[in-house]
Amino acid sequence: MNLQSIGCAAQNAAYVLAVASTEQKDKALSVIADELEVNTLPILRANAKDIDAGKIAGLPDAMLDRLLLDKSRLEDISADISNVISLSDPVGSEIDCRVLRNGMTLSRRREPIGVIGVIYEARPNVTIDIASLCLKAGNASILRGGRETFHSNMELIKVIQTSLEKVGLPTSTVQYIAKPDRELVSELLRLDNYVDMIIPRGGITLCKMCKENSTIPVIIGGFGISHMYIDKSANLDRALAVIINAKVQRPSACNALDTLLVHNDIAETLLQKLTPMFNKHRLKIFAKKSALPLLNCVDDLHEASDCDFDIEWLSYTLGISLVADVNSALRHMRDHNANHSDAILTNDLSVAEVFIKGAGSAVVYVNASTRFTDGAQFGLGSEVAVSTQKLHVRGPMGLEDLTTYKWVGKADYLSRP
Repeated sequence: MNLQSIGCAAQNAAYVLAVASTEQKDKALSVIADELEVNTLPILRANAKDIDAGKIAGLPDAMLDRLLLDKSRLEDISADISNVISLSDPVGSEIDCRVLRNGMTLSRRREPIGVIGVIYEARPNVTIDIASLCLKAGNASILRGGRETFHSNMELIKVIQTSLEKVGLPTSTVQYIAKPDRELVSELLRLDNYVDMIIPRGGITLCKMCKENSTIPVIIGGFGISHMYIDKSANLDRALAVIINAKVQRPSACNALDTLLVHNDIAETLLQKLTPMFNKHRLKIFAKKSALPLLNCVDDLHEASDCDFDIEWLSYTLGISLVADVNSALRHMRDHNANHSDAILTNDLSVAEVFIKGAGSAVVYVNASTRFTDGAQFGLGSEVAVSTQKLHVRGPMGLEDLTTYKWVGKADYLSRP
């Protein structure tokens, strides 16, 4: 597999996409959605091979859940493509416009970034999400999924490239690095003659490796410990449903709750109310020593060390710590990688504002679940990643975040009477 050839082909495809009409791009997306439905059985058979191999390899349940495709999830993926089709094409739109004193009209116009390389792990749905968003934004993409998703991704790439060919766009618009060799990942990270941006989607190890080895700008996203602080003023009965939703609605997701921070004054009452729910959902609880006596009826209870609060659980496991106030909660969050999605439950507006200003997270919620952090939920269609860095974008990355801009100056050369 020659990555130089792949990069060159992607760059040439990007030139074609840069001038493609919205209608052409939407037509390609529509055909992809149709082909997913037509090819449901081959895709699910391929995914079953990956699931079987994952079980043999001893992949944890959270990883298997991320890996799984079924008819319902394929329908959701197709629906996400339809959402992307319905979104306005950002390419060519003007960010602002002014007339200079010399009469020149000067504007900033959105344009595609070019070629985007995405390295991701056990999520075959990401293959479609990336391909559809990059395509709509006029970018070519080079994808490299994990070996555990090999069969699923190969079938999905076949669908995508067949669809592109049907509508007359280059099949090199979306390419996949089929070999699992780590050397190819290192080579991709240095393909700066052709690739304009790298997006890793995975754990901290993957993100760190890309950041340290890439000669291409990297958007770090996906990893971060999600916290929820329960203030002493919170409505505890309403809080129960929000806490449980954040933890168990889909625990393998990157925005699922990892750490519950509870104000000392309401800790006993709240944790007594939560204990039956913890047991019902078979949660494993890691609690700081001060919280242990309040959780003695929890079936699966462990004393937590400081390092336990640095773990993105991605499973039915939850860390719990008691705090004195909102500032103590924020201090804990700063010490334990709060940069993704974090929430406060409170009825005190001033406390809520302190939390909003003090949290260094990409997304902050007041009286809502961290599970809302999602491109579709935000009205962005799907997402390429959830950026947890501060430049050039934060939170779910949708269409506009896959564009850059150019200055366009227009002078009037017509003779004046």
